[in-house]
Amino acid sequence: MDILLSHGYFIAEDAHEQAIMKPYPTLGLLYISSHLKAKGFAVDLYDTTFQTMADFVAYVRQTRPSLVGLYCNLMTKQNILRMMPVCREVGATIILGGPEPVSYAAEYLARGADIIVSGEGELTLAELIPHLARHGRTNRHTIQGIIFQDDDGQLVKTVARPYLKDLSAQPWPDRAAIDMPRYLDTWKTHHGMSSVSLITARGCPYTCTWCSHTVFGHSHRRRSVEDVVNEVAWIQETYQPDQLWYADDVLTIAPRWFLGYAAELKKRNIRIPFECISRPDRLDEQIIAALAEMGCARLWLGSESGSQRMLDAMQRKTTVADLLAKNKMLQDVDIEVGMFIMLGYEGEDVRDIEATADYLKQSNPDIFLTTVAYPIKGTAFYDEVADRVTTPLDWDSRTDRDLQVNGRHSRQFYDHATRWLVNEVNLHKARLAGERNPLHLGKLFANAQRGRLGMRLTQHQRENGHTSDASGRGWPAEDRAADAW
Repeated sequence: MDILLSHGYFIAEDAHEQAIMKPYPTLGLLYISSHLKAKGFAVDLYDTTFQTMADFVAYVRQTRPSLVGLYCNLMTKQNILRMMPVCREVGATIILGGPEPVSYAAEYLARGADIIVSGEGELTLAELIPHLARHGRTNRHTIQGIIFQDDDGQLVKTVARPYLKDLSAQPWPDRAAIDMPRYLDTWKTHHGMSSVSLITARGCPYTCTWCSHTVFGHSHRRRSVEDVVNEVAWIQETYQPDQLWYADDVLTIAPRWFLGYAAELKKRNIRIPFECISRPDRLDEQIIAALAEMGCARLWLGSESGSQRMLDAMQRKTTVADLLAKNKMLQDVDIEVGMFIMLGYEGEDVRDIEATADYLKQSNPDIFLTTVAYPIKGTAFYDEVADRVTTPLDWDSRTDRDLQVNGRHSRQFYDHATRWLVNEVNLHKARLAGERNPLHLGKLFANAQRGRLGMRLTQHQRENGHTSDASGRGWPAEDRAADAW
């Protein structure tokens, strides 16, 4: 082989992922595999999703690849750090790609990586593989889009490589290289339906401060309507999925393209239920009607907060009023709405959390998921709070999820805030739905009150372990008596 490609997602060793059981293959790695194969390279792709770390170790020791390319993101960091030593053990040169290593290049290189690919990997690897075979470690500075250490131990970052111009000229993801039936069977077994993922474009031009752009920058490039429709037709014929997952950052970002895509699907009599992500400003009556006709079962409407102050701070370039309006329009045509909610962004206070709860009650999404904001290195959010970022954990054992922002409400406070928000909103939803089970309603009410009390008791705690003298700022007057507790 010219290169072994792999990644660090082991569902068999991740209790959280096992509870969800909605695996999708790593499309970026499959695109690199198909590109390299089309250029004549001998590629071996080892999909770790349904394997164990011991399986990977045994495979590497058996095949003894001379070159290994590992895709790494925040979630798979620790596994990648465990995979690199066995690759070095057999003498392999290790190349890392994905959104995580670029921002921590020195750390990954110090722990065994030889080269880090910055940006898209297809063109870089197609040039790098023969270069390493002919020249080894010499003249690497001539390769665009990589980071490495020179012989003096200095970090070298070469000139950025231009992005692929024509995505439609790229071969589709190399799904034949992995056990796709197992992905479909896993979905079917746990959720009663099978699902296949695809992307129609790369990149997002929006400026949300917490979002990482390390791979595609702020570019946005679309495949042709014909190319995507052809892929969907092939997916339907090959796998017969019950649904599709469009993994685009914003599927409806280009209205003319999207409406043309919907029309072509209709022309070819292709209608497969699907989920996707979009923004309120990229939705209107015509787009929503097209989504419904195409078979959109659920649209994840980027929300993050119900506080306009927080949306503006995040540079979301949207309004609460528009979110509410588009949510209703979607539900009116029987498209489920999912929302992502982020607590703990810089400058947030209790009033903003309450505004988010009110927003969720008004919008009544079919599902919403919560997280506490964490500063991903390389984002504008990280840069804003960088001088206050700390962690008690060493680099090897943590991810950016573990970073603390000194001065922010404590993790305990946000545990309570999440409990209150989720149960307060779900209690409201249950009552709207005519829930009559007193035990269920009582449990939601009790948990909401427990969360509210916890917020009051921990409101002065900060992530640096100190307390604040905020004197109840941000709390309704009736709640400030809790300060005396």
